[in-house]
Amino acid sequence: MQKKLPIGIFDSGFGGLSVTKSIHNLLPDEDLIYVADSAFTPYGDMPASEIIKRAISISNFLINKKNSKAIVVACNTATAFSINELRDKFNIPIIGMEPAVKPALKITSNNKVGVLATSGTLKSTKFSALLERYSGKVKFYVQPCPGLVNAIEKGIVDNVELIELLEKYLRDFKKNAVDTIVLGCTHYVYIKHLITKIMDSNIAFVDTGEAVAKQLQTKLEEFNLNVKSSESSEPIKLILTEYKNKNIQQIIDQSFLESSIAYELERSWC
Repeated sequence: MQKKLPIGIFDSGFGGLSVTKSIHNLLPDEDLIYVADSAFTPYGDMPASEIIKRAISISNFLINKKNSKAIVVACNTATAFSINELRDKFNIPIIGMEPAVKPALKITSNNKVGVLATSGTLKSTKFSALLERYSGKVKFYVQPCPGLVNAIEKGIVDNVELIELLEKYLRDFKKNAVDTIVLGCTHYVYIKHLITKIMDSNIAFVDTGEAVAKQLQTKLEEFNLNVKSSESSEPIKLILTEYKNKNIQQIIDQSFLESSIAYELERSWC
């Protein structure tokens, strides 16, 4: 397999752009293709069978149509339900992600950690096992966030619906003086400033973008797929399964242009 082939990344919407940015920062010579499955966002409330179907369909597109040499599932919910099926079906490195519960143990000062995630992620056996593994060491306050991804996708500036949802979902965290919050969905990275404002205290955030990028780097080296030359990479290719979100440009600009990262936007994946 050629080393200069692209790396495929996908999420249910634009949340995974934060992971894509982390990958680009660590591996600037790699070509990246990002699929935002905007036609089916959010994954959090979908049946497991549908999530698996979407994950296989997008991975098949990235591998067989775009010649991706590795896949990053930049979505906690999709990872929880489909990562095993993807690894069984496709013979290339496939990197998933999960809420950063373990790293939070090293960050919290008062042993009170909040976890924000989709209902799908929190209901998964994968997350249950993860929480059980570490719950004896700190007190976890787990909060499902139905509707939050949709609210973020609508825009993060002057969004009354988003603020109201956050105030509701953070109420228990404030009451119990949580000092560390695990962002269990890639979309939530974009609202850290709002969470800090509502919590009205010094909050440490834990997300998995950088950890996923490092895991990808390790896998590429293990399979001898990493680009070692200083050859410049192509602009990041962004592919939407449906162009229905008028705020997508705002989020892309926030993710990439402020960091001078070049990209090309396609409105259809077909």
